[in-house]
Amino acid sequence: MLYPLIRNSLFLFPPETAHKVSMNGLHFAAALPFGKELLSRNFQYKGTDLSTNLLGLHFINPVGLGAGFDKNAEHLNVLELLGFGFIEIGTVTPKAQAGNPAPRLFRLPSQKALINRMGFNNDGVEVISKRLKLRKEKSNSSLIIGGNIGKNKLTENADAWKDYCINFTGLEEVIDYFVVNVSSPNTPGLRELQEKESLRKIFSELQNINRNNKPILLKIAPDLEHAALDDIIALTQEVKIDGLVSSNTTLDRSLLNTPNAEKANTIGAGGLSGQPLLTKSNQILSYLYKGIGNRLPIIASGGIFTGEDAKTKLDAGARLVQIWTGFIYEGPSIVKNICTHLAATK
Repeated sequence: MLYPLIRNSLFLFPPETAHKVSMNGLHFAAALPFGKELLSRNFQYKGTDLSTNLLGLHFINPVGLGAGFDKNAEHLNVLELLGFGFIEIGTVTPKAQAGNPAPRLFRLPSQKALINRMGFNNDGVEVISKRLKLRKEKSNSSLIIGGNIGKNKLTENADAWKDYCINFTGLEEVIDYFVVNVSSPNTPGLRELQEKESLRKIFSELQNINRNNKPILLKIAPDLEHAALDDIIALTQEVKIDGLVSSNTTLDRSLLNTPNAEKANTIGAGGLSGQPLLTKSNQILSYLYKGIGNRLPIIASGGIFTGEDAKTKLDAGARLVQIWTGFIYEGPSIVKNICTHLAATK
């Protein structure tokens, strides 16, 4: 019950500042005497009944942290203490880039939502790879780490496949699975890469260099029409795509109530996440599962705040789930709360 008070204090800061303050607070807490033990005791789900094997990997539970929270792989050790079954870093690009100008992250608290137009701000694949290699040398952690990869803003779409291959090569030794991100609304023209021929080129080139058979998944937008989803479903039978992540943020402002729609209009461009996305993302998930079945695993995201939200996605065909905005609003107990509910309703 303490977190709502902490959240109210954090929400006095701009969102990006609050993110830095909260992560610094977690690092400080973990560095205290017995800090790691206290964090793990309070926030980790200790049962083993939710573990699962998927993509050739062992997940201690099905609740992961989506890409965009720890873009540069700087907080993995403290986030692991909160009990995540897996954590996805990135989006990583070949060259470091600053992203879009601030302000670029906005809260809509009355609907527990966020709008972001971050723009793939990250340290670049070389720096992030070195950071992960150093962590691997110093840690015996079994945490599953995904790598969400994208193209640089200035890379033309015709050459985008080269950026994805650079990221793959740079991270292959330190990442457990990859997610090809062509669905962020915050890099100009990126979503055009969700077209069938562009995806065929990217995945064909990636699989050509995938000598160790690392799982490579595709992250899609929730705004795709059924015809585009059908193309993706068909493509998974033509080229090797190991799974789907459904879904990214949405451009659909009709999901907001009138006051927040007006506020969003003032905010301008950006992807919407959080509770308003739950139903829409569930509809996309159900459509994909209807077309794919158990042939490929689906990692589901979009609007997950409670154990019931997560269970709905798992019941609809997802094998794993990811949270992001829910973590901001619900706090560090969210993984334990979700897992406790899932275990009780198995």
